[in-house]
Amino acid sequence: MNPLRSPQDIPSEGDDPRTVAYDPNDPFWHDSDGDDDDMDYEPATGGSEDEGDSADLSFHDAAENLSGVEIEVEITEEDEDEEDDLEDGDDSEDGADEAPRPGRPIYISREQIMQLLGHTGLRELFASGGLIGTRRRARMLNDDDDNEGGTGYDPVGPRTRRRRGGGRAAFQKVPSDEGKELMNTGTFGSNDRPNDTLKRKKRLAYNVMQRELGLGSDGRQKNMNKVMRQGMIPESMADTIIHYNSRCYSGQFSDDGNFFFSCAQDFKVRMYDTSNPYDWKFYKSVVYPYGQWTITDASLSPDNRFLAYSSIRSMVCLAPTDPNDGSEPNLLDFANISNHNPRTFHTYFGIWSIRFSGDGREIVAGTGDSSVYVYDIERQESILRIPGHEDDVNAVCFGDSQSPHILYSGSDDTTLKVWDRRSMGDGREAGVFLGHTEGLTYVDSKGDGRYVLSNGKDQTAKLWDLRKMHSKEKADRVDINAYTTRFEYRSNAYDDSQYQPHPHDCSLVTFRGHKVLRTLIRCHFSPPGSTDSRYVYSGSYDGKVYVWNLDATLAGKIDVLKATKNSRPRDPNLLAETYDFYGRNGASWMTCVRDASWHPNAPIVAATSWNGWGTSQGTCTVHTWNDGLEEDEGEPKIGRRVNALLQHDERLYRPAAASRRHWYDDEVDDD
Repeated sequence: MNPLRSPQDIPSEGDDPRTVAYDPNDPFWHDSDGDDDDMDYEPATGGSEDEGDSADLSFHDAAENLSGVEIEVEITEEDEDEEDDLEDGDDSEDGADEAPRPGRPIYISREQIMQLLGHTGLRELFASGGLIGTRRRARMLNDDDDNEGGTGYDPVGPRTRRRRGGGRAAFQKVPSDEGKELMNTGTFGSNDRPNDTLKRKKRLAYNVMQRELGLGSDGRQKNMNKVMRQGMIPESMADTIIHYNSRCYSGQFSDDGNFFFSCAQDFKVRMYDTSNPYDWKFYKSVVYPYGQWTITDASLSPDNRFLAYSSIRSMVCLAPTDPNDGSEPNLLDFANISNHNPRTFHTYFGIWSIRFSGDGREIVAGTGDSSVYVYDIERQESILRIPGHEDDVNAVCFGDSQSPHILYSGSDDTTLKVWDRRSMGDGREAGVFLGHTEGLTYVDSKGDGRYVLSNGKDQTAKLWDLRKMHSKEKADRVDINAYTTRFEYRSNAYDDSQYQPHPHDCSLVTFRGHKVLRTLIRCHFSPPGSTDSRYVYSGSYDGKVYVWNLDATLAGKIDVLKATKNSRPRDPNLLAETYDFYGRNGASWMTCVRDASWHPNAPIVAATSWNGWGTSQGTCTVHTWNDGLEEDEGEPKIGRRVNALLQHDERLYRPAAASRRHWYDDEVDDD
C-alpha cells in the first residue's frame, strides 16, 4: 500500500480538484471529468450586509465586468421564415428553395447578453440544432478588432425544444389532493379531532389540559399525544451554533438518537454523544487521510459501533466509534469486485452516497461511474455492481431496514430506479420512477418498503409510491433526455418560466419552495417518534430548512441564515473569495443548508451548512421547539457559540476589527 499522501498533496479549500497535481502511480487517485458533480463551484456573490437576506443569496452580476463587447447576429430572410415556423410549431423550411437575401445585423445590448447568460438561453443558443442549426451566425466582436473571422463555438448538448404549457402555471396543485388523502389514512401522522364547539387556536397548553382532564376515549387520548408531538416544529433560533473552519457537508442522528456525526471538507468526521439531546458532548473524530475535495457521505451501522465514510475515491473508510479505540480506519475497496460477476467496470471511481444495510453486513454505494455497488464487509469485496444509469448516481438507499433486497438509486440522468436483488439475473431494474426533469441529488426511504422521497435540481422534492412505478419496458420507450435542459445548478439561478412538467410523471406529491443549488442538497422523512411521521423536510441554498405537510403545504421553516448571521467575526486571513466573489465591502455572510436531521425522539433538528463569510466555513446548528419564545431562562443559553469540540471560544464573540489572528493556526487539534 502506498504511504499516505502528504498534506501538500491534499487539495486546499481554494483548489479546483481537477487541476491539483497528482501522482499517476497513486492507486487511490481518480480524476474523471464525469465525477465532479459536487466539486466544481462557480462563484456566486452576495450583496452588502445592509441589503438583507435576499441580497446575501444573489448571484454575481457578470455584467459589471463587460465593457467594449457586443454581439452581432446576422439573420437572413430564410432564417426569419424558419424562426416563424418554429414558433408556429412547424419544422418545415418554407423558404428553403428561395435564394436568401443579404441579412441585416442586429446589435444586442449588454443587458440582453446577461439575460442569455442568466439561464438556459445561452445553452440553447449554442446547442446543436439551435440557432447554429438554423444557419444563424453569432460572433463576438471587440471594439478594436476588425477581423470578422471571430472565434467559433462547438455546438454541444441535445436539442431541446420549448413546449407549451410550462412555467409556474404548470406547477402541481397545492394543497395536493393525493397528499390530503395520504394524511387522512393515518400513514403519515394523526389528524386533529375537535373536542368541543369552541372555535379557537388550540396551543399546546390547551391540548395538555384536555389530556390531563382525561376527556375522551383511550384512542382519542393517544391521538392527542400524537397531535401534540407533531406540532412541535423546531424554531429558527439556534440553541447551539457549532463552528467549523471548513464547509459542513452532512450530519445525521443515529436511529436511537444517542449519536450524531458531521462530515466536513477538512476530511474529518466528528462524533457527538447526544444521549441527552439538549446537552451534547464531543465524542471523537476520525479522518479520511487521502480524500479528494471533501467527505461526500457517511453512514452509521445499525448497532452504532462503526461509521463508514467516503470521498471522491473508490475507497470507503470504516472506523470504530468507540472513543477508546484510536486505531486507523479499515479501507474497503469497492473496486475489488467479486470474480463471480464478469461485468467490466472502471478501476477507479468516486463515491457520492453510501448506506449500511439493516443487518450491518453490507454497504450500498452510488458512484461516479453511473453504477450502484453492494459491498460485503465480511468478504471484503463488492459482490454486486449494477451499471444501471446513464450518469452519476448521486444517492442510494435500502427500501427498508428489515430486508437488503430492495435498493433505490437516484441519478443525474433524472431517473429514480428500483432494484430487486432477488431477480437480477439479467441486471434489469424492477421499476423506474419518472417525473424529475433534472438530476436527482438525494433519495430517502420511509423504511416501510413502499414510500420513497427524492430531491431534484428542478427545485422539487417528490414523494413516490412503489406501486405506481413504471415497468422497465414502459420506461425504455421514454427518451429521458427529451425532457431535461441539463440545468447547471452549480452556477445559475433556476428560472421557473423554463419549467416543463414531465409528461410521464408518476410521483404522488411534489414539494416546492426550497432551492437546490450549488451542491447535492438532501431531503428526508420526519421520524415517527418525535413527529408521528407527519412531515418531509429539506435543506436549501437560501439558508433555510423547509418543512412540508404531506399535501405539499408549508408547515414551517427553520431559518439557519437568520440564526447564524455574523456569529463569527470576519477574519481577513481566511480566503473566502476561493468560493464566492467579494462584494463591495468584502464577502457577505451566506448560508447554504446542505443537510438536516430530525432527532427521533425529541423536537430537535440539527442542520449542517456551508456558512460564514462567502460560505467558506461551516456550522452545525441545533434548533429546538420552544413554543415561539425568543429567549430561554434555562442553561445553556440560546444562541451559544462553540468550536468543533463544543468548547466556548471567545474569538467567536469578538467584533470583526478585533479578529486579526489566523483561525487555522489557532484551531484546537481535535484528533
